[in-house]
Amino acid sequence: MTDSHMNERKPVDGRAALLMVGLCAIWGMQQTALKAAAPDMAPVLQISLRSGLAAIVIAALVFLRGEGHALRGGTWKPGLAIGVLFALEYLFMGEGLRFTSASHMGIFLYTAPIFTALGLHVGLPEERLSPLQWLGIVTAFAGVAVSFLGGASGGAKGDSAWIGDLMGIGAGASWGATTLTLRFSKLSSAPSTVTTLYQLLGAFVLLALLALATGQTAIRPTPLLGLSFAFQTIGVSLVSLLVWFGMLRVYLASRLGVLSFMTPLFGVAFGVALLGERLEPAFIAGAVMVIAGILLVSGHEMFRARQARRAVAG
Repeated sequence: MTDSHMNERKPVDGRAALLMVGLCAIWGMQQTALKAAAPDMAPVLQISLRSGLAAIVIAALVFLRGEGHALRGGTWKPGLAIGVLFALEYLFMGEGLRFTSASHMGIFLYTAPIFTALGLHVGLPEERLSPLQWLGIVTAFAGVAVSFLGGASGGAKGDSAWIGDLMGIGAGASWGATTLTLRFSKLSSAPSTVTTLYQLLGAFVLLALLALATGQTAIRPTPLLGLSFAFQTIGVSLVSLLVWFGMLRVYLASRLGVLSFMTPLFGVAFGVALLGERLEPAFIAGAVMVIAGILLVSGHEMFRARQARRAVAG
């Protein structure tokens, strides 16, 4: 089997779509969890500590599975890069939540697929998007913009909210750059545990240093903080990252990225339900546009794949 054949990715199928729904729910919840527990522990410290604990578990998995060899052979340089990018993503998220609402952050963070799809379209022939799929990306992104500009503003801190919103876009760009670095480096064929370990270590070290440098080290133990921290460590830093990077090794990243546009819907829904952030009619309009964009991109791809399978079978 040739290297090029081994590196081919599949279109999104029903299993991938179902997994993405679960991932999007987890990712959509994390901004709400961070925001809710912020009075008890600064978000950047929450992210640093959860990443450190998760890194211990992932490191044990790496060595128990005999995957330690993947930490050598030239992966450390791209590993360092994605560690820094991952830390930047969560730095922007954690600091941005000091200025804006979880709903805002949930929407702007998930501009990441736009950055990813553009980079992959340029760099990889198999990731080229058809005109109809480009229309889907534009429609989905417009829906995200409509959701933000028109309605998901409850809880944002007035004139300062734009700072947090801008940080949300920075977080999305950092996430997109992480995915591109993964695909264009030796990490594209590395075990998902190794990729995850590099990121968790980057977030733990860099955000811990930031928390110390800025005096954001106070901790007030509460049941809410315990629940939030458990969810973030197990759900976000362990389960979701392992599943996500495992899927990136199998499926086309641009298609998975577009499916992640479901996350802002979960993010705003959790913000409304748990933090009392307002839900306005413009968000509903934006949500319809996001879903339409997802159907145009992923639905079209899955339809073509089904037709191809039928042609082969027939």
